[in-house]
Amino acid sequence: MVETPSVLGQFFDGETAREHGVDIVTFEAGIRITGNSLNQSYEWDFLDIRALPDQAGGRGIAICQTGQQERLFVDDPEFAQMIKSRSKNLHNSDAPAGTFRRVAIYAGIAISSVLLILFVIIPNLANRLAEYIPVEKEMALGQNAVRQIERILAFETNPDLTCKGVEGVAALEKMSARLSAQFQSPYDLNVRVFDHEMVNAFAVPGGQVVIFKGLIDDASSPEEVAGVLGHEYGHVINRDPTRLALRSAGSVGILGMVFGDFAGGAVALVIAEQLIAANYTRDAESAADEFAHKVLADAGLPSAPMAAFFEKLKDEHGDDDGFLSHIASHPALGERADNARGADTIADSDFTPVLSDSEWQALRKICD
Repeated sequence: MVETPSVLGQFFDGETAREHGVDIVTFEAGIRITGNSLNQSYEWDFLDIRALPDQAGGRGIAICQTGQQERLFVDDPEFAQMIKSRSKNLHNSDAPAGTFRRVAIYAGIAISSVLLILFVIIPNLANRLAEYIPVEKEMALGQNAVRQIERILAFETNPDLTCKGVEGVAALEKMSARLSAQFQSPYDLNVRVFDHEMVNAFAVPGGQVVIFKGLIDDASSPEEVAGVLGHEYGHVINRDPTRLALRSAGSVGILGMVFGDFAGGAVALVIAEQLIAANYTRDAESAADEFAHKVLADAGLPSAPMAAFFEKLKDEHGDDDGFLSHIASHPALGERADNARGADTIADSDFTPVLSDSEWQALRKICD
């Protein structure tokens, strides 16, 4: 074995902080490291030597053996040049074969776990926990959500979009009372009108419903508005807004709501935005429609106006989601209109209108 003259270096065994003065000789396949203070000699194959550029400091070269903890520092520039020329893998990753494949597998598992949490565990957890959150916490969550929604819509810090026309409020309460007399609710139901041109309505946790002035303006009769209100009350009774809020808040928000701390700005903002859009499932929408059909029938009101309102929305805006998004979401408006008309128990019979003509006009002017 042909060896070159030795050079001096500093060696660290990786077990202690002690620096060992060593002699390094070069032979055909690699280098041999010996030293009086070492318990053993080391032979490193050139193919196994890796550079440690971030550890060299002012020294000529810092190297290690792949997969090992020992470190060698050599100031000699000729030795450094020799190592650079003969160590073909000097700047390769120290990762063992198959590492990148394993990393890809682990990354895939991690991504799958996140997706599982987001789309399976959290929704299922939200559905279960919605049944156990105390009513008073739901109501507080709903009140906070309404405040956030007002800020979103008005672009103001402390807005007040609620319409307060006395006669209009009385007409709205009369409509609500006729519908709510037909079912039991764990909440003190509250319905209000926002002074906003959007054709929309939504329910928030805790028995609150918001109707936009734009929807009232778009309606041809108070019975059309009553149909929408009945639909929203269906979501309220089925606790759909609470489930949606829990899903939107994520795991941190879920724990916060369970323990009563649900007023965090970011979480509250996400919940508010989701409640405005209120993209419920097909089953939730169908259940809310069926609830409205039954409530209207029990109140002695027709559901055909509800069908007419759906058909009007379809003619004006199509079947696409995004406009009056939860009312206009799947099942398609045409199908929902057919279902509402099929559920009508009044047909051409006489019925007592939900509001008188003067009350209807008062409701239409509630924001004036």
